[in-house]
Amino acid sequence: MTSLHNRHIKPLILAGLDGKNWHLQDYVARGGYESLKRILNEKIPPEQVIAELKASSLRGRGGAGFPTGLKWSFMPRQFPGQKYLVCNTDEGEPGTFKDRDIIRYNPHALIEGMAIGAYAMGITVGYNYIHGEIFADYDRFEEALEEARAANMLGDKIAGSDFNFQLHAFHGYGAYICGEETALLESLEGKKGQPRFKPPFPASFGLYGKPTTINNTETFAAVPFVFAMGGEKYAALGKPNNGGTKIFSMSGDVAKPGNYEVPMGTPFATLLELAGGMRDGKKIKAVIPGGSSMPVLTGDVMMATDMDYDSIAKAGSMLGSGAVIVMDETRCMVKSLLRLSYFYFEESCGQCTPCREGTGWLYRMVHRIEHGHGRPDDLDMLNSIADNIQGKTICALGDAAAMPVRAMIKNFREEFEYHIEHKHCLVPTYM
Repeated sequence: MTSLHNRHIKPLILAGLDGKNWHLQDYVARGGYESLKRILNEKIPPEQVIAELKASSLRGRGGAGFPTGLKWSFMPRQFPGQKYLVCNTDEGEPGTFKDRDIIRYNPHALIEGMAIGAYAMGITVGYNYIHGEIFADYDRFEEALEEARAANMLGDKIAGSDFNFQLHAFHGYGAYICGEETALLESLEGKKGQPRFKPPFPASFGLYGKPTTINNTETFAAVPFVFAMGGEKYAALGKPNNGGTKIFSMSGDVAKPGNYEVPMGTPFATLLELAGGMRDGKKIKAVIPGGSSMPVLTGDVMMATDMDYDSIAKAGSMLGSGAVIVMDETRCMVKSLLRLSYFYFEESCGQCTPCREGTGWLYRMVHRIEHGHGRPDDLDMLNSIADNIQGKTICALGDAAAMPVRAMIKNFREEFEYHIEHKHCLVPTYM
């Protein structure tokens, strides 16, 4: 295996964090807020800030992987009214737990990144929408906001400049659907969290009907490091079109589950090595590379794949949020799919008929197969239902429910067929 240390790359966002050194003075000691102060003191033109971000090849770390600099350039700078900046910390994707660690252990990196973004886009008000089931981390972020305000890194005339930026925290109530950016905006406005039709897109009609830019927590937290080292150097840490480092949430059947920050394009085999390898020496069977909504891949395919957006797409899945769920040879794929299908059935907001009705059908059919009542035509029926959901809903939750079903059946069809024919699992019980 390729050793990460041989690449002479260290983490950026997670470097040197011990759970206690999250305060402003600790962040400043690590070079924090220097990028923001330099941009403001030197009065670097906003267009130049966005150009530097484009040069970094930083892509959105929340799931879609959209180029961050390009997204920032969509904000209409000459818009006469209020504009908004929103951070999506509504981390509800099963297997994903990186963003909560950022606001718990390095919240000022997020604050500085948002302030730089606000300056670049001419925005004076921002919100961080935080998942409602991590309230202790919400409190931590509120403390960090107070520290930043006291140090004049937030508020009026930041760092002695003419730039004003007010940043507020807002907590949701644990609804998975509010991780979708327009449902998040609805919730932020005090409404029922349901996705909006697009277009119009948030860049032109977002929070309170005003132009709004929304990025993920890790995306904003990476921004100060882009400007500390320069866009081209940041890009060079990763691969072409996949700049910088990425935090991967490793869970499942690995020896050392946790968050690991590595360069984009790091081989999966190296990432698995960092996580201690397979637990109890078991063989790798399957991997979901980007959170529960991404298509599953076989272990053999993953062991030959690099961890970046383009490589994972070529392998047949998506990098998503970077939540890597590893499954060993003892895992029943039918039972695994049952758990995933139940989650999406429960979390559908019910706005779109294909998702509202289809997720229930998927769950009930997989439940039937798992419990020994499967029928020969069930697999074709599952694929048909998934086809009628995917691409036919307002937001991507329908796709998130359909893709695991299609990929599980595609890559492990014989296991599903065995369940249906023999009324029990193919995986030996002694394992």
